[in-house]
Amino acid sequence: MTKIAKTFTFVAIFSLLIIPQFNSALAAPDGYLFYGSGCPHCEKVINYFQSKNLFQRLNIDKREIYFNQKNLQEFLKICEEEKIPENQRGVPMLFYRGRCIIGDGPIISFADQAADSVVSGKSVEAVDVDNNRDSGNSKETTNSKLVEVSLLAVIGGAAADSINPCAFAVLILLMTTILASGNKRRALWAGLSFAASIFISYFLMGMGIYYALATARSSIILSKIIASLAILIGLANLKDVFWYGKGFIMEVPFSWRPKLRALVKSATSPVSAFLIGFLVSLFLLPCTSGPYIAILGMLSQKTTQARAIFYLLIYNLIFVLPMILITLGVCFGLDTEKAEQFRQKNVRLIHLIVAIIMLLIGFWLWFS
Repeated sequence: MTKIAKTFTFVAIFSLLIIPQFNSALAAPDGYLFYGSGCPHCEKVINYFQSKNLFQRLNIDKREIYFNQKNLQEFLKICEEEKIPENQRGVPMLFYRGRCIIGDGPIISFADQAADSVVSGKSVEAVDVDNNRDSGNSKETTNSKLVEVSLLAVIGGAAADSINPCAFAVLILLMTTILASGNKRRALWAGLSFAASIFISYFLMGMGIYYALATARSSIILSKIIASLAILIGLANLKDVFWYGKGFIMEVPFSWRPKLRALVKSATSPVSAFLIGFLVSLFLLPCTSGPYIAILGMLSQKTTQARAIFYLLIYNLIFVLPMILITLGVCFGLDTEKAEQFRQKNVRLIHLIVAIIMLLIGFWLWFS
């Protein structure tokens, strides 16, 4: 045999041995095992799979979800698509060829049967799935580690944000400025334009913050940070109930207020009110960003992207609702001076309401 022939034979044999393995490595997995670091039920499944070589035999890939936000989003997406009830979602969960198996007992049982079916040439689809076996203790449910975000928390956070004294003061000043011209119709459209501008700017900022938080790798640590932030905001507002004006306040800083007033007074039409709304939203951030960031952090860790966007729309609609109501009230007879007096008279009560809501959200997040 010539040297060329030997080389060709070697390459051919090498290719026959390597290419199938290479193709197998590139092939998409047939299933995913979702697990959480520190979950004993997950560890039991992983150890069993490794001892039986089931990851390779069934072409299953592992996905950690406690400390990997991308995997968490994939997990939640599958749960949504498979219509798994929120109180039944948990790890370990095996998603294999369109079927979901939850809990260590059911997963191990299914995997053994599936592996036997592969060896005997039978269809894996015929394997029975028992998701009720040991269901009480075989998984860590979303009630303990992956609590689906509560709509009540979103509504509560938005309500706390919407009644902040800063937004009221800015809107009343805007309405007073435009009403001075004697044109109620223009004042009405200016107020609504201002509210629309705030809605758009806050929604866009919220989406940006949401995506930034959603990329964080450690969901557990971030959840604790967000919970701590909510509690601190609650305590800061509680401080303003008893010692309002002393030290820092959860409102627009006093040094910013002259510039803010000058900016608002420059709004003389619906168009200018709409444009100024974007600038004013930046001034309002120190006053309104706390509850918003807490809710955004919760959304980024606890729900899917589609639901997060839906909740953001609800949040911001609630946030601008008082602005719309004040606009309508002023245009139909509400005295702006009386509205401002009401705001100043109840500023401590407003801070108390915000404090209670934020403390409840913070402690709920921490212990969930």
